[in-house]
Amino acid sequence: MSREIALNLYNKWCSIPDKLRFLFVGGVNASFSYIIFAIAVYLIGQEHYQICVALQWAISSVFSFVNQKVFVFCTKGHWVREYVKCCTTWVVSYAFNAVILEIIVRCVTKNVYVGQIVSILMAAVVTYILFKYYAFRHHKQ
Repeated sequence: MSREIALNLYNKWCSIPDKLRFLFVGGVNASFSYIIFAIAVYLIGQEHYQICVALQWAISSVFSFVNQKVFVFCTKGHWVREYVKCCTTWVVSYAFNAVILEIIVRCVTKNVYVGQIVSILMAAVVTYILFKYYAFRHHKQ
């Protein structure tokens, strides 16, 4: 594939509304994150689900950052600055995820796998808002 064709495809991708790109890329990111969580729970144990969710967020952050930067918000440059802002966003999103997971596990279902699916979906909304209006705000094309 020539560079020109790849650039044209990328530009067409970036012309799709960012909410739709976020849903698609966010689905990939959430799936990757959930797989990490499930593996960690399997290896470490269900009783340590909060440690597992922390590992999940730490491991998936780089994967998610690249996908958000390149494929959702289509920004150029400022990799370090945007990564630092994303880390701030993830701290908020992680805290939100951990609290929601704790509430679901204690009050709704003891199943941490189901609880984490709901938590990831709810955290995705918070993450999108923070990414759009904070982490990638000034660097859109």
